[in-house]
Amino acid sequence: MNRLYEYHIEGGFPIKGTITASGNKNAALPCIAAALLTTEPVILENVPNIKDTEVMMVILESIGASVKKLEENTWEICASGTLNTDIPQELSKKLRASILFAGPLVARSGRVGLPPPGGDVIGRRRLDTHFLALTELGARVAVNGQFTFTANKLAGADIFLDEASVTATENAVMAAVLAEGHTTITNAASEPHVQDLCNMLKAMGAKITGIGSNILEIDGVKELHGCRFRIGPDYMEIGSFIGLAAATKGSITINDVNPKDMRPIKLAFNKLGISWHIEGNTLTVPVGQAMQVNTDLGGMIPKIDDSPWPGFPPDLTSIMTVVATQVDGTVLIHEKMFESRMFFVDKLIGMGARITLCDPHRAVVSGACKLHGDQLVSPDVRAGMAMIIAAMAAHGESVISNVYQVERGYENLTERLQSLGAHIEKVDCVD
Repeated sequence: MNRLYEYHIEGGFPIKGTITASGNKNAALPCIAAALLTTEPVILENVPNIKDTEVMMVILESIGASVKKLEENTWEICASGTLNTDIPQELSKKLRASILFAGPLVARSGRVGLPPPGGDVIGRRRLDTHFLALTELGARVAVNGQFTFTANKLAGADIFLDEASVTATENAVMAAVLAEGHTTITNAASEPHVQDLCNMLKAMGAKITGIGSNILEIDGVKELHGCRFRIGPDYMEIGSFIGLAAATKGSITINDVNPKDMRPIKLAFNKLGISWHIEGNTLTVPVGQAMQVNTDLGGMIPKIDDSPWPGFPPDLTSIMTVVATQVDGTVLIHEKMFESRMFFVDKLIGMGARITLCDPHRAVVSGACKLHGDQLVSPDVRAGMAMIIAAMAAHGESVISNVYQVERGYENLTERLQSLGAHIEKVDCVD
């Protein structure tokens, strides 16, 4: 029997309290895969306890690596023996990040068989950029029900990515660090999680410059060694909890924040009359927010739109859409990167939100709206969190199903929300 869960939420209660930010999910996943690049032990700290990292660890074990939990959020990975280079299909389909095993396995073993990866259903998520990068480095790709990458030897190359794909950049870097010669990756992604991966690889002995920019320079080395590395804070989670505090008219203090990660996010929240202050690595969202749209010059409707780093992160557009329903004024949300991510707004409209979906990428939100509880289904990790925020801001009870999707990206979510005063219960059902 498959055990399914629902969230039962009674809305209308402002949150208040303190939490510590979890480790960045999108940094932990490539760093876990990168542990395959050495035969020595790798210790990763601040790994979030979520479904996606759990699946990544199971994949590691399935291909022959040793995985050991040293303490809460700290893992030791050792891939000292011969590895099985075929990723199990039932595991690959559970998460998009399974594609991250392509780079390290083809670099170390010269082969990887990878079934099509799973993950969120938020529109077309092309893999062409991965193929481009790895073939430039000397790999061959065969597509026949799965993707098979093979290489006799990887050699450095001058690579221009056709899009600033995060995971393609990560795969290219993981392959290039063991390739013979020099590699330049232009139009590389530069998100904080890409920086984390590069810094971990440097701690393992890789030679990488340009970290944080869109041009990475890599000199291949013959081998890497083990390391101990701490994953940075998850600014997507931090942004979600900021949105939750604002939408419920509450307050929150978040520890272990990297202030630099928050700059593009702050610009967007400021457009909705929401602000915070940071002391050291502690961020506080106080009560009494303006909750008023700040119009552009001339009284024009402002726009919140996403773009590759250092632009506003696309994973937070769902959160901002919900927050905008609780703010006086009108704002345009423009999700440029995934064509199905905005389709969840019909559920918000059913809860009483005033939203016009212009097309698959743009929604006009007019607030503030009085939301009411409803029956909801989580379509993906970020929209699922957005629905939780909507339910907590609404009057009455909401039931959210398919919460597995949310728990792929948020650690100990119900317990942490309850610690903030949320009226939420996780109810299990047998299907």
